[in-house]
Amino acid sequence: MIKIFNLNDVISIKDFQKKDIEFILKETENLEKVARSEETSEELAGKILGMMFFEPSTRTKLSFETAMKRLGGDCVGFAGSAASSVSKGETLADTSKMFESYSDAIVIRHNLEGTAKFITDVVDVPVINAGDGAGQHPTQTLLDLYTIKRNFDKIKGLNVALIGDLKYGRTVHSLAQALGMFDAKMSFVSPNELKMPKEILHDLEKCNVKFYETNKVKDIIDEVDVLYVTRIQKERFPDEEEYTKIKGAYLINKDLIKGKDLIVMHPLPRIDEIANDVDNTKYNKYFEQAFYGVPVRMAILKNIIRNKL
Repeated sequence: MIKIFNLNDVISIKDFQKKDIEFILKETENLEKVARSEETSEELAGKILGMMFFEPSTRTKLSFETAMKRLGGDCVGFAGSAASSVSKGETLADTSKMFESYSDAIVIRHNLEGTAKFITDVVDVPVINAGDGAGQHPTQTLLDLYTIKRNFDKIKGLNVALIGDLKYGRTVHSLAQALGMFDAKMSFVSPNELKMPKEILHDLEKCNVKFYETNKVKDIIDEVDVLYVTRIQKERFPDEEEYTKIKGAYLINKDLIKGKDLIVMHPLPRIDEIANDVDNTKYNKYFEQAFYGVPVRMAILKNIIRNKL
């Protein structure tokens, strides 16, 4: 079989070349009708996806399960460490080896950065990173890019504002790096305590990507095409008092964006960053964005498992 998609594992968006992203976005478009149950597929019939979710997840876990089943395959796995033998002292390496013997690919979410990369050295089946601490979330980035492309028919040249927790938010780390490949302009809006990490900014500067930093939404609201809003992540804070000081720093509501030519996105779950009065407006793309997790992950699973055949 000719190998079209070049990755054996999906660990970081930095592992992707622009052509790899473009290929997945095109494959996603081709699979949308299957994702919507307008067509059927047996592309991965007889294949099993192993799901190791050590952290809570709703959209990512359910969309991977749905994606695999839409392609004719099935899933095994657990949600939460307490549901696995890790709670009895089993090592992550041993758990991973067990999953390798049961599955054709493994999806892992873990609270420690670098975990997904670690198990690629342990197992001989494809590994997909579904979020590792404050590190990367590459499949979320791909569905974010697909949402933008579906709404604007392009990514290049757009101005995307990333708002909220830019320090601990793994979705914005991956997305910033990917947008840089497409020559998008970026605005980073956050409290001073939660600014985009310097290593991300350094990577963007090396690639001559334009970005602007501020702590005020009003500085960028008239210029952006996309408001990508994130929650302040309580679970990542070492000090709950520091979280309390920053919680609710930003609120996107209908009055703020009324008359603007933009869309609002959010990786979800939202807490208090986007008011409910945005839900029934033309600006709301966050629920549409969540759906696109299914065809995007279908495209990834289809190609990464086929590469091992």
